[in-house]
This record gives sequence, C-alpha cells and structure tokens, in this order.
Amino acid sequence: MRWWLLARLGRAVLAAWGIASLVFLGSRLLPVSPEQLSLRETDDLTYLPDGTQTLAAAQLASRQRLGLAEPVFYWTRLPGPTNQWQWHGPHNQYHHWLGQLLRGSLGTSYRDGQPVTRLLAQALIVSVPLAGGAAVLATGLALGLALYLARAARGKRRAGLRAALAALQMTPVFLVSLALLLLFANPDLLNLMPAAGRAPAAGPLAAAGYWAARAVLPLLSLVLVVLPELTLPLAAALRYELSAGYATTARAKGLPLRRVLRQHALPNAILPLFTILTELLPTLVAGTVVVEVVFALPGSGRLLAEAAATHDYPVVVGGVLLVAAVRLLGLVLADVLYFVVDPRLRPTA
Repeated sequence: MRWWLLARLGRAVLAAWGIASLVFLGSRLLPVSPEQLSLRETDDLTYLPDGTQTLAAAQLASRQRLGLAEPVFYWTRLPGPTNQWQWHGPHNQYHHWLGQLLRGSLGTSYRDGQPVTRLLAQALIVSVPLAGGAAVLATGLALGLALYLARAARGKRRAGLRAALAALQMTPVFLVSLALLLLFANPDLLNLMPAAGRAPAAGPLAAAGYWAARAVLPLLSLVLVVLPELTLPLAAALRYELSAGYATTARAKGLPLRRVLRQHALPNAILPLFTILTELLPTLVAGTVVVEVVFALPGSGRLLAEAAATHDYPVVVGGVLLVAAVRLLGLVLADVLYFVVDPRLRPTA
C-alpha cells in the first residue's frame, strides 16, 4: 500500500510537471512576444530618459530583464532551408524555469514584478475556503437529498426536486451568480447580502463578519452548480442498490427503509461519488473564476483570469501547475478513499 501510494504520487508529480511544461513552452511559442502584450503598449517602450535608444533596443532590454532573451528550449531549429538544429545547453528559458521550480520558485510576475508564489498565496486565502466550503457543503446536501429521493421513485415533491436539479444542471454558473446577485444584493429588490465594496475599518471582528457575509452568495452559487452533479447519480445508484437481493432481504426482515438506505445501500452506492467529486474539481475551479469575477473577490480565479488576459505567463503557468497538482492529488485521494471504503479494491487484497 505504501509503495503503491508513493508510485501514484510520483506519477502525479510527473504529470503535473508535464502539463506545466507544455503550458510554459506553448506560452513562449505565441507569434507575438510577451513583453509587447503583457507589460505595456508598444508606444510606451519608445520612451527612454536619454532619448538615444530605439524601440528595438528598448524591447531587447525588456526581454533581457524578463529573461526572454535566451532561447526557449535546449535546442532550436536554425532559420533557413538547411533544417539544422542548434544545441544551447543550460542557457535557455526552460532550464532556468525548471531550476527555479525545483527550488520552490515560480518566477516573478511580468506586470508588477512580485513573486508568483506570493500572488498565488494571497489569492488562495480567498479561493481555498470558497471552493473547499462549496465542496463540503454540496457533498453534505447531496447525501441528504439523494437519500430523500431514493426513498420513493414517485411523488410530487420528489418530481419537483428532480426537475429543479435538472434545471440547475443545465444552467451555467455565471447565470446562477447573476441571478443571486440581482435577487439578494439588489437595492431595488432584496439588499440582504453585500456584493461589493471594502471591509469596514471598525476592527478585525467586523471585517471578518463582512467577508463572511460577502462569501454567502459566491458559496451558494458554487453549491447550486455542483449539487445536481452529485445528487442525481447518487440517488440513481441508491435506487439501484435498493433493488438488489441484500436490500430486499433486509426489508423482508423488517428493517426500516431509512436504515436499509443508510447502512446497506449507501456504502455500496457512494463509491462512484468519490470519482464524481474529483471530476467536479475542474468545475469548481472554473466556477471559482467566474464567481470571483462576478462578485469582485480577489481570489486565484480572478488572478488567473487577469493574468491570462494580460499575458502574464509566469502567473498563468504557476496557476496551471497548482490546478494540475490539486486535480492529480484529488485522483490519488479518491483511490485512497476507495480502498478505505472497500478493502477488496486494495492492491494487496
């Protein structure tokens, strides 16, 4: 079990490194150079204090400052019809980026020169509680709703609940967020929750209360978006398990339906939920981007969206590496939970 877990973590690290490398190399192969798109307008680069340098010299100085003057990879193809390749050794951008990564650094932002790790850490203070809280709350609600739906196949309330979940499943997250914003943070309708502005300067307790109130609508948006994906498959799996022989025998022995569902059907039906949870992680990350933009929250989603819009590639690559690592670790965690719930699936079984 220990060697299996180490092998899985090793493969996850290699996969995250491969994904981040592809994003890094892809960002360097764009037809327009990054310094023209990510830093300033081209006209701004013509301004120099002594007025003696040209635009090309200014762009070259900018590329050297950003570490973009060296070749992108270890070897490059020489221009011309000869189709020859030139070896650059360790003097290339990818080698420097990989060395920084091994030392725990993701580089510096093109826009403000701050370390990417610091920017991500500041943004994750907002995003991790938001996404994690949404995942935990949606999982708890999904378990309760699935058990309620599985008790009977028919009924007006259950039919209405299934229809509402199906409608939510087809609704994009930005529409859910805008609907909640217009309903509950609208001075002309119901101004119950703050959706913008700054925290009051009355003290840390008042600021914490303000940010907790501001997190209600973004959290509710994410929960409503992922809730159908968790509830409907789990309810169907519970109904399938109720038709199995062991459940029929338990019912014939007089066990109440509620106990049959919780003690016998749920442990068998919950296994696919782990896979669904890991698959929902990209949905939560994408939803976090939208929600943080709609509700003006300074989280990682908003940071990555702004970095992609301004071609701030170090931040984009760092964010992709972080998301890939979390997704792959989520898959490993799902496998571990499989083994905990069903020991027959363990490698040593």
